[in-house]
Amino acid sequence: MALVASLGVEGHPASPTVPSMVDWLADTRASYDTVAQSYADQLRDALAERPYLRGALVTFAGLVGAGPVADIGCGPGHVTGHLHSLGVPVRGIDLSPAMVEIARENHPGIRFDVGSMTDLRIDGGLAGVLAWWSLIHVPDDEVPGVLSGFRRVLRDGGVVMVGFHTGDSVHLKTAGYGGHPMKVNVHHRPPERVKDWLTAAGFAVEAELLMEPGQAVVFARRAEACPASRSTVARSVEAVSQEPPTQPTLGRAR
Repeated sequence: MALVASLGVEGHPASPTVPSMVDWLADTRASYDTVAQSYADQLRDALAERPYLRGALVTFAGLVGAGPVADIGCGPGHVTGHLHSLGVPVRGIDLSPAMVEIARENHPGIRFDVGSMTDLRIDGGLAGVLAWWSLIHVPDDEVPGVLSGFRRVLRDGGVVMVGFHTGDSVHLKTAGYGGHPMKVNVHHRPPERVKDWLTAAGFAVEAELLMEPGQAVVFARRAEACPASRSTVARSVEAVSQEPPTQPTLGRAR
């Protein structure tokens, strides 16, 4: 999905066993179908209170230029719609049919499709991929394949922006968004691990934005092109984030 309503993860520590791909995808789809409307209602104005995340999206919009861009794990389309308002040609893809239905209703001028980040049905040529807290339910051993899929659909020099919870733990989320039943593992990961995965998948990491409590955004570029300097991108993030620093609580989804 996209942002979650709060940083608090409801549920209990997960067991160390890793579910099969079929199991975790099915559980994730069913969970977000269940909470789709309440999730959309709670997150409708989430970006309004998060100036640093809005700044990161403005930076991303500047990097991808005329696009096109795919928001992978778009949920009900809040962030997709925000990118569209910035002039970015963007489409959204989400595993949950209920989420996609809401996104289509709320943003009729944007294309939304049901799909999985583990099997992207995109030919390629994208200028950007956004994974906005949408990797947090993906098991560690599946993340490298997902990132390789992102690289495949990006053109040379294309940019990926990944948002995620920081830390080093996994929790089982059993209820959320008004107490609805869910069954998803929520991964908190060290930024260095995420950056190492990106590098191994063929990306050049250019910049990262660390936020309290426990949030991070990483920018990386498909490595064939000559990457912009980390300092240039970091200055861009800083420049568009000069707003009063509210607490950027957030979290997320697919």
